[in-house]
Amino acid sequence: MQDVKASVQQQFGHVAVNYATSTVHASGEDLNRMVQLAELTGGEQVLDAGCGAGHTALAFAPKVSHVVAYDLTASMLDQVERLASARQITNLTTELGDVEYLPFDNASFDRVVSRYSAHHWPHPEKALEEFQRVLKPDGQFILSDIVAAEAPTLDTFLQTIELLRDPSHVRDHSISQWQRMFDVAGFTTEVLFTWDLPLDFDAWVTRIATPSANVAMLKTLFDGAPTEVRSAMDVQPNYRFQIPGALFRGRRKA
Repeated sequence: MQDVKASVQQQFGHVAVNYATSTVHASGEDLNRMVQLAELTGGEQVLDAGCGAGHTALAFAPKVSHVVAYDLTASMLDQVERLASARQITNLTTELGDVEYLPFDNASFDRVVSRYSAHHWPHPEKALEEFQRVLKPDGQFILSDIVAAEAPTLDTFLQTIELLRDPSHVRDHSISQWQRMFDVAGFTTEVLFTWDLPLDFDAWVTRIATPSANVAMLKTLFDGAPTEVRSAMDVQPNYRFQIPGALFRGRRKA
């Protein structure tokens, strides 16, 4: 049996181009706010941890000195380089690797950012420790991701559909869980923004190439979901639904 990280590489290796063109990943109010709220002056060194196809790195690049786009999957980094070239962005480099073991010196970066990646990390506490290590004393970690509800019923349903859709999914953590992990890793925490992300069901499963049998099971789950879940996720007859997201900022504790 392969481990989670190998599953991520396998799962995303053959669908990387789908993430380069995904509207969900290429845009969004949370992405705009990540850049706006990062308190940039123009001279920052930025690490995009778990960069995927690079939309966050590309959004930061025009506002900073240099961005390292860092990901576990080589084909994702190919998409980053392709998009950067198309946009004539020259202050961005790519590097292959694991967010839990960063190959960078202490205090190398002014900002570490990550978007829609952390739910694939087997040991997020280890990643946070690494981010704290590579950040300068006045550095910031800015995280945007899907979050689980505190209510167990909603939490269980979300984790179940995420895993059926994508076997490399680890966990959508709740806001309180992220706050605890930030604290343990040596960060203060602010929740800068929360939102509900609308998802088109067909695009959601096509993007990651979910097997047809799993697609059928997902529809069965939605059909049989309790009222609490259907209301919170705003499930529509065509299976369009929404899931919650949150934007966090962590500052290194003094």
